Amino acid sequence: MKWLNRSKARDFKSILTGLVFGGLLVWTTASLAAEDTWTYKADMPTARGFVSGCVSEGRIYVIGGFPTHYSVTSAVEMYDPTTNAWTRMANMPSGRCGHAARTFDGKIYVFGGTSPDPYSTAKKNVYVYDPQTDTWTQKADMPYANALCGIAVIDDTIYLVGGSLSASSATVSTLMAYDPVKESWARKADMPTSRGWLSACVVDGKIYAIGGAPQNYQAGCYQNVEVYDPSTDTWTRKSDMPTARAAVGTCVVNGIIYATGGFSPGGVFAANEMYDPVTDTWIAKSPMQQKRLMSFVGSVADKVYVVGGSYPDSQGQPVILSTVEEYDTGFVGPTPDFNDDGIVDTKDLLLLIESWGQDDPLCDIAPPPVGDGVVDALDLEILMSYWG
Repeated sequence: MKWLNRSKARDFKSILTGLVFGGLLVWTTASLAAEDTWTYKADMPTARGFVSGCVSEGRIYVIGGFPTHYSVTSAVEMYDPTTNAWTRMANMPSGRCGHAARTFDGKIYVFGGTSPDPYSTAKKNVYVYDPQTDTWTQKADMPYANALCGIAVIDDTIYLVGGSLSASSATVSTLMAYDPVKESWARKADMPTSRGWLSACVVDGKIYAIGGAPQNYQAGCYQNVEVYDPSTDTWTRKSDMPTARAAVGTCVVNGIIYATGGFSPGGVFAANEMYDPVTDTWIAKSPMQQKRLMSFVGSVADKVYVVGGSYPDSQGQPVILSTVEEYDTGFVGPTPDFNDDGIVDTKDLLLLIESWGQDDPLCDIAPPPVGDGVVDALDLEILMSYWG
C-alpha cells in the first residue's frame, strides 16, 4: 500500500469506511516467522557489497556499493517488506561505496564514501534523497573527506563517527555534528578509540559506536562499545562485544541492539549478537544463514533485515551478494485489538479509521518503536496482519 499524506487522509477515510460497511474489504492473516530464526526473502536486483541504506516509512532503501571488485554503482533499490518486492528508484548522482546514510525528517542523507581501490581517497559529497519525489539534491560539501564511518541521528542533528580517508588510510576518532537545516558542522568530543569500519546506532538519545578496526586491520579488529551522550559531550566505555569484528552492521529493535556479520583477520562472520543497554550485557543469538560483511542492516516492524554484502572466496576475491535475510527478534509489540475484546475485527478497523491522520496513542502502534505520531497506512498494515 502506498503511503498517504495527511491532505489525502480524509478522502481515504471515507473510501475505507465505505469498503468496510459494503463488505468488500477482506484480508487474510499474515504468516509469522519463528522467533530467533532467519528467513531468506526476495533477492535484491543488483548484487553489491559495501552498501549503505536507510529505512524510511517502513521501506528499505539500499544505496550505492560495489557490484564488482573494481567498480562502484549509483543504484538505489527499494524493498517493501509487506510485499517482499523490490523497486528501482532514481540513481544517486555518483557511484560510491563505504558511504554513510541516515534518514532525517523523511529524507535520506548520504555522506562521503570512496571506491573499491584501497588507495583511492574518500569523498566530501553530501547528497539528499527524497523518497516522496524520487529525486536527489546535492548539498554543501563536508569540511573533510571521510569513508567507512558510523552515522547516527539524535533530534535535529546527524553525527558522523570515526572513519578514514580510504580503506588503507589511518583511521580517525573524530565526531562531527551536522545541522541539516543550516548545512553547518561542529566538532564534538573525540571518540576514545580511533577506528574505521565501525557501526553506530542510537538508544535513548545516546550513540553506541560498535566494533571497527585500526588502519592495519590485519593486526586485529575491535570489540569496543563506546557510548556518546550529546547532553554532556562525553564518551563512556561499555561491555565489549563478544566477537571482535569490523564492517559489522547494527540496528535497534525495542531498545535492543543487534550486531550482525563483519570480519576479522580470521575471516568473515555470520554472527548475530544482541546487546541490552540497560543491563550492559551481550547474548549470542542464531547466526545468519550467510556470512557477510559491509551489508545493509536495518529494522522494520520489529524484524531485522540484512541485505547484500560480500565475503572473500578461496582466492581472496569478493563474492558479491544479492541475498536478503529477515530475522525474527521475537518482540511482540502492541496488537491492534483496540477495543480489547480478544479479536481484531471490523470494530477495531473502524476505531482506526476514526483516528486516521491523527496523533491517537490508542491506534498509533507502528514503529518507532511504538508509534510514529500519526495513524496512517503502516498502522493499517499492522492491523491487517492480525485480522481475525
